[in-house]
Amino acid sequence: MRSPMRRVITGAVFFGITLIGSVAGYVLFGCPVSDAVYMVVITVFGIGYGEFCPISPLQRMLTILVIVSGYSSAAYTVGGFIQMITEGEIKAALEHRRKTKDLANLEQHTIVCGYGRIGQVLSRKLTEAKQNFVIVDNDPERLANAEENGYRVYQGNATNEQALLAAGIERAKVLATVLPDDASNVFITLTARGLNPNLTIVARGEMPSTEKKLRLAGADHVVSPASISGMRMANLITHPNTIEFLDQSEERTRLNELLAQIDVQVDELTIPPGSPLVGGTIGDLEVRGKGTFIVVALRKFSGEIITHPDHNMPLSAKDVVIVLGHRGDIPQFTRLFEKRQIRYRGAKS
Repeated sequence: MRSPMRRVITGAVFFGITLIGSVAGYVLFGCPVSDAVYMVVITVFGIGYGEFCPISPLQRMLTILVIVSGYSSAAYTVGGFIQMITEGEIKAALEHRRKTKDLANLEQHTIVCGYGRIGQVLSRKLTEAKQNFVIVDNDPERLANAEENGYRVYQGNATNEQALLAAGIERAKVLATVLPDDASNVFITLTARGLNPNLTIVARGEMPSTEKKLRLAGADHVVSPASISGMRMANLITHPNTIEFLDQSEERTRLNELLAQIDVQVDELTIPPGSPLVGGTIGDLEVRGKGTFIVVALRKFSGEIITHPDHNMPLSAKDVVIVLGHRGDIPQFTRLFEKRQIRYRGAKS
């Protein structure tokens, strides 16, 4: 079956050929050009004011062909337009029904409110984890981009109760509201908690004062992108070797963010020239630490990073040992150990 656009183009071309051919035919029969054009127009469009050219049997045959060809090509063209409109509406209706049915079948899924920068990262991670989720946003352009990536979407304002219900909030497991506006996130959290008391809510909060409001509204977890970014930048300055080690895999990056929330941190111990530890081993360092920390990586002076180094691995001057321990324990270890034998780069609290 021809596509609607192809039908329109074919019909228009045939209609144009009919008009030109009919005018040429009347001219050949001795009709002036202006009268021939007028004759064709009133014939094709069914006005029929009368015959402006001398009529003979052959001219009558030509007039019949003009009527049949003109009407046929015009009807074919108009039919293409109607088909185009109808198919578009039917397709849109079927697509809407499919999306609605798909959302109605979702259970234990995640609702992502907002498809900005954070929403895009979150959606990508959920896809990698093979988690079912639906994006709620009122921006058609962002949703079109999300659909191109194969994500489920619902166009609507996430602060609207009906939009959350359409996204299946009553059957959802988690709701993540990541809009850049704190007031909207608070309102969404409050609405979502009322619709589903068992829902786990993760909310974005830009201002420090917003966290308390989000907690009161019912958020289980509050994430501040600004705080995480600031902490990350500070660590890049104060702990460059540690961050380089942690950046070797996404799992370690997530670990680094989690450690900032509990009383555990990753620190660096630099072995200076002349230290008794030069020529010693990783095991010797841990023994001297008396359980204060564990060694998770070693950055050699050459720049090579060794993860999970063997206890028998020797230490050289200017090596950086990356250790994991409780806050305060590592500085205490350096004070108990001989002064200036180990340089400590602790995290600023």
